[in-house]
Amino acid sequence: MDLGTLVGIPLGLTLLVTAILYGGASLMIYIDVPSILITIGGSFASLLVTQDLANLKQIGKFFGIVYKQPKSNIPEIIKQLVSFSEKSRREGLLSLEDEVEQISDEFFKQGIRLVVDGTDPEVIKTILYNQLNQMNARHSSAIAIFDSWGKLAPAWGMIGTLYGLVAMLANLGDPSQIGKGMSAALITTFYGAILANLIFVPVKDKLSMRDANETAEKEIILEGILSIQSGDNPRVVEEKLLAFVAPGDRLKLKQTSDS
Repeated sequence: MDLGTLVGIPLGLTLLVTAILYGGASLMIYIDVPSILITIGGSFASLLVTQDLANLKQIGKFFGIVYKQPKSNIPEIIKQLVSFSEKSRREGLLSLEDEVEQISDEFFKQGIRLVVDGTDPEVIKTILYNQLNQMNARHSSAIAIFDSWGKLAPAWGMIGTLYGLVAMLANLGDPSQIGKGMSAALITTFYGAILANLIFVPVKDKLSMRDANETAEKEIILEGILSIQSGDNPRVVEEKLLAFVAPGDRLKLKQTSDS
């Protein structure tokens, strides 16, 4: 599990509730059903218009991705690519056919199969980059959902504010209704700000980070596969791949590959 996400959202809610209670207010005054319907229901209704329904059905899956901590395979990928480079230099590219079934990543596996089959480097690059672009497109559709929702929730909060102000002005002659209208006006904005800044925008940013990390892994695999096919020296292959890694991590990866 991703500890940051697992702790962050409950922590934000806990701090908010604690601040309310510490100020001596009752939590019940912050619960308003019309405001919930306007902010959450209204923003989701707009989301239905802006996003594809098939993607919206996967919202639960997208939340699961945010909560799941992916294991970084970059050190293992680099080590494996360098090992393949050494073997292909000794025994030829066809010798890598024995290694294909040991590869768990389908993108990696397909690339090695194309190399073994003697596919032209430009064709390999085209095939794998098309796959990478399709992966990015799928990720972008998930990111777009929470990006839109993060903008729509505060907007619907403002719509709720207008609703509350209209209700308040319509009952200026009744002091008991003025407070109720003003409360609804402020709470809808309150809900919209919480939803956007504690849930939707952070989830969007986390999904964007997941996409960037997975893209980096695929680019390392692609660079390594093309280097193996071109017959580069294993040391050169390693240096090419380490260029994708932050300078502070390169020495650690070199030590791991040497051991």
